[in-house]
Amino acid sequence: MSITHDDVQARLTAPGQLFELEEVASHGGTVKTWKHAPKDFRALLEISRFHGDKVFLTYEDEHITYEEHYRRACTLARRLAEEYGVAKGDRVAIAMRNYPEWVISFSAVLAAGAIAVPLNAWWTPQELEYGLSDSGAKVLIADGERAAGLAGVAPALIVTRGEAPEGARSFADVLGEVAPDVTPPPVELSPEDPATIFYTSGTTGRPKGALGSHRNLGQSPMTVAYGMYRVMLKAGMDPGAAAGQRRVTLLTVPLFHVTGCFAVMTTTMFTGGGLVLMYKWDAGRALELIERERITGLTGVPTNVWQLLSHPDLEKYDISSLSALGYGGAPAPPKLLERITEQLPSRAPSNGYGMTETTALAISNAGADYLAKPDSIGLPMAVVEVKIADPLGAELPPGAVGELCMRGPNVILGYWNRPEATAETFVGGWLHTGDLARMDDEGFVFIVDRAKDMVIRGGENVYCAEVEAALFEHPAVQDAAVIGIPHEELGEEVGAVVRLSSPVPAEELQAFLRERIAPFKVPVTFWTRETELPRNPGGKILKTSLRREVLGT
Repeated sequence: MSITHDDVQARLTAPGQLFELEEVASHGGTVKTWKHAPKDFRALLEISRFHGDKVFLTYEDEHITYEEHYRRACTLARRLAEEYGVAKGDRVAIAMRNYPEWVISFSAVLAAGAIAVPLNAWWTPQELEYGLSDSGAKVLIADGERAAGLAGVAPALIVTRGEAPEGARSFADVLGEVAPDVTPPPVELSPEDPATIFYTSGTTGRPKGALGSHRNLGQSPMTVAYGMYRVMLKAGMDPGAAAGQRRVTLLTVPLFHVTGCFAVMTTTMFTGGGLVLMYKWDAGRALELIERERITGLTGVPTNVWQLLSHPDLEKYDISSLSALGYGGAPAPPKLLERITEQLPSRAPSNGYGMTETTALAISNAGADYLAKPDSIGLPMAVVEVKIADPLGAELPPGAVGELCMRGPNVILGYWNRPEATAETFVGGWLHTGDLARMDDEGFVFIVDRAKDMVIRGGENVYCAEVEAALFEHPAVQDAAVIGIPHEELGEEVGAVVRLSSPVPAEELQAFLRERIAPFKVPVTFWTRETELPRNPGGKILKTSLRREVLGT
C-alpha cells in the first residue's frame, strides 16, 4: 500500500523533525511556520558560513566559496553602515544583471539591517528612476549598464562591472580590503522586521513594492526543501540519503525575480549547494554549462525548459548530471511534460506556483502526482493554508471555482506605502491572489483563469493597464486594449488592439513604447480598429470579444 500525502506530511512535520511546525503570531492572527527555519537573514548568512570552502557562486570562470561570500557580504555591510550611514530600515537598491556582486550586495544590505530593493534590470531608466524614488533608496548598487542611465538620480551610487560615473564609486573601491575575521555590523532584527521590496507590475499602471519580512525570507528556503523531501518520501525514497548529495543549480531567471532570489538563490545558500549564474538566458550556453559544471538541477520558467529541449545541439552535450527540472511563474502546458518524459525520461520535472506576494513557492506538483495531474499546480506546502473563496471571501466546496486565497509565513507584510492596495489584497490575514481556481477532493489546486488583467510572458507578469497607459501617451492613439497572444515557448506574448486618429506604423508605436516601458512589455503585434472598441455598460472593454475577433479564440 502506497504512502498517502497525509502520512508524508505527518512524518516530515512530526516533533523533533527538520520540518516540525509551530504556530506564531502574524498577520493579525496566527500562522503555521517551520520551527527550525532561520529567524532572519543574518541567521541564514551565519548558517551558510558552515559550508566553508564549498563553491557557492560560479560565473563564467569566476568561483566564490561560501566563506568568501560571507566575508565580502559582511565587509560591504560594514562599509554601507560606516561610510554611507545605512541603518536599520533604510532602503538600498540593487540594479544589475545576474553577477556575483548581486548576491553579495543583497546579503550585505540585509546583514546591515537595511531593506534590499532589487530593481528589474530590464526596466527603462524611467522605470528604474521610479523604483528609486518610490522606495526612497539611500544607496544604489548597479552594474555599469544600469548606472550609465541613472547617474545623478541616485543619492549615492556604487558601480560594478563598468565605469563609475562622476560622483560614484566602484564596487571594488567601496569593498576595499576584506579581513578574515570580519563580522556584520551590530543590529537587532526580529522575524517581522521588513527585509525586501520587490516590485510587481501594478493593475493601475504603476508598479507596487511588495514588502517582505525577515520571516518570509527565512521560511522560504525551508518551504522549497520541504517540497523536495515530500516528493522523495512519497516515491518511497530516503530523503536523508538524497539530502547528502550536493546540488548544483543553473539559475536561468533573473535574481530580481522572486523565483531567482528565493526559490533558487537563498535555498542554495541554505542547503550548501552550488549556484551557476548566467548573464542572460541562452539555451545553447545552458547546455555548455550543464556539461561543464555538472549541473544537477535547473529552475526557471516553462519557457526555459522548452527552449532547452528544442535546441538543435541538445544531443551534442553530456547532460547526464541533470536530474531535476523545476519551473513555475507561468502556466506549464501539458505538452511540456510530454516532451520531458519523451526526451529526458529519467529526469524529475516539477511545477510550482507562487507569487511575489508569497515569497516564491507556495504550491507544488511533482513526481507521480505531476504525471497523474499535469494540469494541476499541485498541493500546498505544509505551512501554507489555501482556500477557494467566493467574492465575499467565504470558502467554497471542492470543485467550485473561485478566487485562490492563501495564508502562511511566506505571505508578505503588504505593499510599500500603499495602504489601500494592501487592504484590498490582504484581507483578514488572507492573500487574495487574483487567480481563479478550483480544488479537487484530494486538495490539488487547478488554476482556471486570471481575475487580474495581465499577460504572463515567459514568467514575467505584464499588466495590461500599464501598457495601455503608455500607449495612450501617443498622440494618435484614441483607444487601446492589450491582450495575450498564445505562444508555444513563452506561454503568451503581448498584443494590442488600437484605434488611431491617423495612420501610425506598428514599428513607430513599438519605438515609442520602448522609451517608456521595458522591452518585454512592448506588444509584438498590433491590430488597428476603425470603430469603437467593444465595451460593457460600465465602460469596460470586452477583451473576450476582442480576442475572438482578432485571434479567433
